[in-house]
Amino acid sequence: MLSRSASNLYWMGRYLERADFTARLIEATQRLAALPTSYGGAGNAWESALAATWMTRAHKERGLTLDEAEISDFLTLDPSNPSSIRSCLEAARSNARAVRTALTEEGWEAINTAWLEVSRYGTHLESREALGPLLDLVKHAVSAFEGAAHRTMLRGDAFWFTSLGSAIERADNSARLLDVKYHLLLPRGDTVGGSLDYFQWTTILRTVSAMTAYRWVYRDSVKPWLVADLLILNRQIPRSLASCYDEILRQLDQLASVTGKRGPAHRLAAAGHARLSQSNIDAIFAGGLHEFLTRFIVDNNRLGEAVADQYLF
Repeated sequence: MLSRSASNLYWMGRYLERADFTARLIEATQRLAALPTSYGGAGNAWESALAATWMTRAHKERGLTLDEAEISDFLTLDPSNPSSIRSCLEAARSNARAVRTALTEEGWEAINTAWLEVSRYGTHLESREALGPLLDLVKHAVSAFEGAAHRTMLRGDAFWFTSLGSAIERADNSARLLDVKYHLLLPRGDTVGGSLDYFQWTTILRTVSAMTAYRWVYRDSVKPWLVADLLILNRQIPRSLASCYDEILRQLDQLASVTGKRGPAHRLAAAGHARLSQSNIDAIFAGGLHEFLTRFIVDNNRLGEAVADQYLF
């Protein structure tokens, strides 16, 4: 496969995953922002959404305010924000169109339909009521593509590069989400284990559709260290860091089996996989959850760069 085609597929997977994550994050932020003041308030919920998408500086440079309407617009339909849902779906469609023959009809239709439906919203939400249907549309569209990919695509280069991009982006998103909750979201002076803390951790689980999974695995009330254990080390849940690195290593192994070569990307992925396999949640908290997640995000970005150097140029 040409490196340009591999790059298109890889970034298509990343952009679709990013659009889905942003939609889920906005939904979660709406829940947090709607908490009554009797629960301690959640006045910085929308600021945390910007932090989770690493768009705080870009938002500030635009001179936008920190109210719900402007942040919602910025994260969903603003074409000047490269990580907005609109921008991500436009980029995913552009990459998909460049490799149209590598996709099945079902896969292409899922992406193309998603872009056409979202583009009808324009570049500004007409009302707060329009946000919910937009977010549902995005989540369903990405799920439709994933279903089409798994059910109809040949297990070859196209599928492997798409899955690799999705897994690297998913790992990054899960780590950012956890880090924002632990390091930024809880207001100063609030106690760990308080009502606001409980609702925030519950919202994190709902963001990644893991509330039911948490109850099945732990059969306990929501506790920070158990949520972190689920989303970092539990391989049963697809959005955990460990599960993402299982997927990353599997796709890189598939690519290596075709090319007969391994490189820096394989070594970094194997090292990250080994660190997660050898970790336990007590040691992670003892060393600092924020420090662990920060290091993970940096290492995951290095892996993305190594994949680009090895395959996409």
